[in-house]
Amino acid sequence: MRAGVVVAAQPGVEDLAVRAEELGLHSFWVNDTPMVHGDPFVALSLCAKATSRIRLGIGVTSPALRSAPAAASGLASLNALAPGRIICGVGTGNTARRTLGMRPTTAARLENFTVALQDLCAGRSTEYREGDRVRDIRFLHAGAHVNTADPIEFVVAALLGPKAAAVAGRRGTGLISFGLLDPTAWHALHDTRRHAAQGAPRAPDSHTDSRADSYVVTSLHLLDEDEDPHGDAARDATGHLVLSLLAFAADTAADTPAFAEQLGPEEREAVRRLLDRRGTTATAPDRHTKLYPNYLGRIAPQDRDLVLPSLMNTLALVGTRDDLLARITTLEQAGVDELLIQPVIDPPTEMALLAKLLT
Repeated sequence: MRAGVVVAAQPGVEDLAVRAEELGLHSFWVNDTPMVHGDPFVALSLCAKATSRIRLGIGVTSPALRSAPAAASGLASLNALAPGRIICGVGTGNTARRTLGMRPTTAARLENFTVALQDLCAGRSTEYREGDRVRDIRFLHAGAHVNTADPIEFVVAALLGPKAAAVAGRRGTGLISFGLLDPTAWHALHDTRRHAAQGAPRAPDSHTDSRADSYVVTSLHLLDEDEDPHGDAARDATGHLVLSLLAFAADTAADTPAFAEQLGPEEREAVRRLLDRRGTTATAPDRHTKLYPNYLGRIAPQDRDLVLPSLMNTLALVGTRDDLLARITTLEQAGVDELLIQPVIDPPTEMALLAKLLT
C-alpha cells in the first residue's frame, strides 16, 4: 500500500513536504477548513516550488466554500507549478461548513461542482449558474497562467453514506474517507461506486486523469514493548481523531441525531462531558465556536479521558508492527490504495515511521 500525509496549512509546511518527499511518501495533503486552518492553495504553492516528485492534494474543498471558477483557477494554477502532481479532494463541506455553524451542502451540488472542476481543469467549457442565470464559462487565459494540459486527479470524500460514493462512480473519480478503517464499509463504498459507474456517461478523455484510487485518513502509533495500547502516548497520538468525532456528534446531536444515536452509552457520555467541558450545549447557536477550536490539533492532557479505547480502535491504527501491518493488509485487500496519516505529536518522526512500514 502507498503512504501519504495530511497536515494543516501553516508557515513552514513546505519543509514537511520536502521531508515527506525525501522519505519516499507518495502524496502530501493540506486541509481546507478556512476558519480553523490556513489556506491550502497558499500552502501547496510553497510545497509545489519546494518539491519535484510528491503528489500534492487538497483534502478537501467544497462548493459550500468556493465557487467552481475560483477553485478551478486555484487548482490549474497549482498544476502550472507542479504539472501532473495535483490531487483535488471534493466533498459536501461537512466539517468546514460546521465550523461556520452551517450545514454541509447536498450530494447533487457536490456532483455539479465536480463536473465543473473536471471540465474547467481540462480546458473545457462548463455550465455555471447563479440563481436563474446560466452561462457557459471556460478559462480565457492559458499558457503561463494556468495548466489545463496535465491531468488533475479528483477524489470524492465519502464519510457517512453512499451518496458521495455514487457521485464518484458517475464521475469516474476516486474516494477519500476520514477514519474509515472497517474493511466491510470499504467494500460497500466500492460496490456503490461500481454500480453507479455502470451506464454513466463517460467524461471526455482529453487531459482526464483516469485513476480512481481510494485513500483513508487516520493516525498511526507504534507501541513500544509492553506499552499500554490505551496509555497517554497512544491517546495523545490518536486523540485529535477521537475528539473530532466527538465534536461532530455533539454538534449534530440536535439537528441530525442519527449519527449520535449510533454511539454506545460510554461514547454518548463522552459527548456529554465534551459539551460540559467546552461550556456549551447541543442546541446553543454558537456551539461551533466552542467545539471546533484546535480542531485536529494536539489534544490537551486534561482531555485524555475523552479518548475512549473503543473510538481509538475504530478511527486509528495502534499496535505492534505486526498488528499494524495486519490491519493495513486487510484494508489493502478491501481496495484501499493509500494510507494517509494526520500527525500531530512529531510529524517528521511519524512520517518516518509510516515510510518505514510501507515504503
